[in-house]
Amino acid sequence: MKLATLKNSTRDGRLVVVSRDLTRFCEVGHVARTLQAALDDWEHVAPRLAQIAQGVETGAQPTGRFHEHDATSPLPRAYQWADGSAYVNHVELVRKAREAEMPASFWVDPLMYQGGSDGFLAPRDPIVMADEAYGIDMEGEVAVVVGDVPMGSSPQVARAAIRLVMLVNDVSLRGLIPGELAKGFGFFQSKPASAFSPVAVTPDELGDDWDGGKVHRPLLVSLNGKAFGKANAGIDMTFDFGQLIAHAAKTRNLVAGTVIGSGTVSNKLDGGAGRPVEDGGDGYSCIAEIRMIETIQTGSPRTPFLKFGDIVRIEMKDRAGQSIFGAIEQTVEKYAGGETR
Repeated sequence: MKLATLKNSTRDGRLVVVSRDLTRFCEVGHVARTLQAALDDWEHVAPRLAQIAQGVETGAQPTGRFHEHDATSPLPRAYQWADGSAYVNHVELVRKAREAEMPASFWVDPLMYQGGSDGFLAPRDPIVMADEAYGIDMEGEVAVVVGDVPMGSSPQVARAAIRLVMLVNDVSLRGLIPGELAKGFGFFQSKPASAFSPVAVTPDELGDDWDGGKVHRPLLVSLNGKAFGKANAGIDMTFDFGQLIAHAAKTRNLVAGTVIGSGTVSNKLDGGAGRPVEDGGDGYSCIAEIRMIETIQTGSPRTPFLKFGDIVRIEMKDRAGQSIFGAIEQTVEKYAGGETR
């Protein structure tokens, strides 16, 4: 089934079931008012929602017209948002951009940071920043929402806890990252609010493209209407979601509604760095990667980070060409209020 949260006067919106073709929705407030409420009682609520979803497809349920612009993040806020870095090719390239060596342990022990989860951007909200000099970058990723995961769970147990899959734009401020990491205490200012896809789907909706821990579909990223990336999310993913969730749960319980991200989707080409889409490659899911490759090839980067007015779109389609999650589409805008320095 496919679930979305429509905007209303509350912070957490109202949960709805969405048709597979993303054209219609059905109110489910009598079952669960919010997605978090559904996740808290998933064993009882999910079968009822699935029955409604089936009724939406057959016409047995009353529906309204679904508009992606009316949706907020499936979870407008979450108890926890932890983003991994499962595509080690991306880690290697970005660290090279900072002239930092990558330890061999990164291939066997995933990186993960804890992001801000008190408020996510809606999928069509602008990316509002005070200064282009921050080095504004998109990061196209896949994310999962889990049920309760006990501390010390194995990857196998962790995979069974995956309730929903969605997409994310994990906005990064590349100009601020080096200074923050130099302090030895991780990201904070360099990781502003992330945006998630209009719709979250249960893994069964992905059919054979879901293997229990990875989504085997291209992640389509465009910049100003031009194809920027189409890397396959199931290729070159060193750590699957079961491993990422188990990593997060090593020393703590994860509560229902915790969101775990894959990190920037990144593919290699013939064992090396990828190529831009216009050159016949699968492109990139963030600007930092292409800048690193340009630096390797020419000595300096040519592609600028995001500018005010730029439009980023992130989407994934099924084998028939139908959007699975709806699209994240955001315009970069200048922040107009408050002190910036």
